[in-house]
Parts: sequence; C-alpha cells; structure tokens
Amino acid sequence: MKQTFSATAIAALMALGASPVAAQTEIQFWHAMGGALGEKVEEIATGFNESQDEFKVVPIYKGNYTETMTAAIAAFRAGEQPHIVQVFEVGTATMMAAEGAVKPVHALMEDADIDWNADAYLPAVRSYYSTPEGELLSLPFNSSTPVLWYNADLLEQAGIEEVPSTWDEMFAAGEALQQIGHDCAFSFGWQSWVMIENYLAWHNEPIGTKQNGFAGLDTELVIDESESLTNLLQRIADSTEDGTFEYGGRRGDSLSLFTSGECAMWMNSSAYYASIKDQAEFAFGQTMLPLNTEAAEEPQNSIIGGATLWVLEGHDDSEYQGVAEFFDYMSRPEVQADWHQSSGYVPITTAAYELSKEQGFYKEEPGTDTAIKQLSLNEPTANSRGLRFGNFVQIRDIINEELEDLWAGNQSAAEALENAADRGNDLLREFEDANS
Repeated sequence: MKQTFSATAIAALMALGASPVAAQTEIQFWHAMGGALGEKVEEIATGFNESQDEFKVVPIYKGNYTETMTAAIAAFRAGEQPHIVQVFEVGTATMMAAEGAVKPVHALMEDADIDWNADAYLPAVRSYYSTPEGELLSLPFNSSTPVLWYNADLLEQAGIEEVPSTWDEMFAAGEALQQIGHDCAFSFGWQSWVMIENYLAWHNEPIGTKQNGFAGLDTELVIDESESLTNLLQRIADSTEDGTFEYGGRRGDSLSLFTSGECAMWMNSSAYYASIKDQAEFAFGQTMLPLNTEAAEEPQNSIIGGATLWVLEGHDDSEYQGVAEFFDYMSRPEVQADWHQSSGYVPITTAAYELSKEQGFYKEEPGTDTAIKQLSLNEPTANSRGLRFGNFVQIRDIINEELEDLWAGNQSAAEALENAADRGNDLLREFEDANS
C-alpha cells in the first residue's frame, strides 16, 4: 500500500525535529588523564561541544603518557591518527623531530579565524614548548612542577615548628620524627624529574650541554658532574638504613606512602592536590622544594612537567578550524581557572591565575599557588629553562634503573649517575644520528 503524507503532516514532523540536521565535524582527542582528571577532561570537552553546534570533540583515554604517545605514533604510521594527542614534556624533542607529522599550534591558530595571542600563556610554560624564535609548537594544558607535600599533624607532633626549607632541615626533621617513633621522614615519586632534572634546575646547574639540549642535538648529559647532587643522593641512600627515606616506586606509585601517613613528607607534582585532598585524613600542606645549601645560597626556579596538546597532520582544513576553536575555548580564563583549582595543575594563562586570585582560591586553599611561585621565582637561565633531549622517555627509564640499584645498596650514587649518563648519552647519539 502506497503511503502519502499531507503538507500538514510533513510540517508536524519537521516541528518535532525530524528535519535533516547537518552532521557535526568530529575531532578526536587522545589523552592520558585517568580517573578524576579524565572526568574533568570529559567535562571540558562537553562544555565546548555545548557551546557551539559545528564541531564535536571526542576525548579518548589511551593509557599513561608513554602508552598514549606510542599509540599516536603507531596510528600516524597507519594513517589513522587523531587530531589531538596529549604528550608529556619529555616527548617534546621527539615530536619536534617528527617531520611532516605535526602541525605547530602557532600555524594552526594563524590559519584559523580566531583572535589569539601566544603571550597570554605563562612565560615559564610557554618557553618550554616554543621554538628559539618564540613560536609555540603545542598547546600548554596540564603543566605542573614538583613541590614538597607535608603532613602538618605529624610535624607538629614531632615538635617541628617550621616546614623544612633545606635538605639539612629535611634530615633533622627525620631525626625528630624518629624520636616520637615515626621512621619515614620523606619519599618522592617521578625521581628523575624531581631529584635530578628539577634538583639541578633549582640549584642552577646544567642537566646537559647545549643549554640542556635546547641549542642542538649534539647534547650530552652531565648529571654525573654535579658534586652536590652526588653527595645528596648518597646521603639519601644511606638514610634508608634507619628508614628516614623510603622508596615507593616510579611515577606516582609512592603516593600512598604519604596519604596513609607512613611518610611525613613527599616530593612530587603539584597536580596530586586532588588525590591528596580526597585521600588524606590529616592536615596537609605544600611548600617549595628544599634547597641544598652545599650547592646554592638561594633557589633559581623549578621546571615544568605534565603535558601539552599536539596537533597531528593529515586532516582537512575544516577539521583544523574545529581544533583551533577547541584550543581557544580551553584557554578561556574561566575554563583554565576551574581546571587549575580542581586538579592542582598550573593555570596556563596569566588571566586564569589572576581570576583564581580574584575568586579567593589561594586564600581558601593556602599553598596552592606554590607551583606558580616556584616556576616564576627567577628569570629562567640556560640551566633552568627546562630540557629538550631526544629519546628521553627511554633515558628516564635508565635513570630509574640506576637509582633503584642505588636505593637497593647495589652501587654508590657516583656509580649510578655515571652509568645513567653513559647509557643516556648512547641514546642521545642514536637520536642525533637518526635526525641529522
């Protein structure tokens, strides 16, 4: 039987939303944010999607930083790459060397019809991801720096009135804690980032030659040449005998040592704020990293960690317009301030930082501006701008292996750093040969 529709019926259907709707252009965003941070990424994407009807950003969790970067490289080779991929800071040199794979953010935003200014981003964050000419390569997103987290209740019980600001005070605090029967004074995570990369920047010492790799691929690690670093790591290793220091694993594995109350202090990313606030059943705070007075009279500045968003080539111009609009949305002061206050990551723009101050966040949550203060403590030097080494993901694994042998008592600090530098330099030469 033939079906017919009257003009009235057709009008009714259209009124009900049955008329054809233009399909949204989909933007794939691969990221490494799990748990509560992943939910926040979903929230940001949803906010953008609801703000307009032309594009739809689809966030996809691909595992940890290494897994996400590896997946993106494999996808690009197969011609199935996402539009956006989140890459941690030590992958910067690798991404820069991937000719034809990356669309620089400055070029993306210039091509889009958007009023955009790279100077809006915090200098300490922007400089790490820019060319020598100051052109931004990737979009700053979740930037952090290591801080000293402390259990205020335990320190008070031990009669420690001032939170340690030097390494001598860290060990003195350990003695005071042990007098009340508490063994572990401190632990740390991401040990290459915290105890080598940031330690050297904090004391204005080089990590490598050629401005820590910024000035050329023919760079070499010099971490084994720092006498103060060698002496401190040996002192820490020796303190494992009485339990002053306890090693809890790579990345953030040692978080539970702090949140359970087992260790009174913990050095790791400011971005653990949300996790610590959720898990700790004691009064806690964060302050600046301790200074080794053997190496410097005052600190220089810390360097960032976390990740940025890289745009991959191989998509239509219309899709890149959507990526640019999403980046512009993510950089809005209200979006960044909310991300910063929820996660503990640094606000990537000056406007977001000022908005957080206006909203009274730092008064309500004292210490949450520690990371910003550390990063902007002084004008960065060639030693404290950051680092740009090829194959550094693998080099960090080497450093972890050598330090773990140190904590286990299998070698000295001098041997650990020398082995790490020698093995790391072999990988730097491989990267140089492959990209020269």
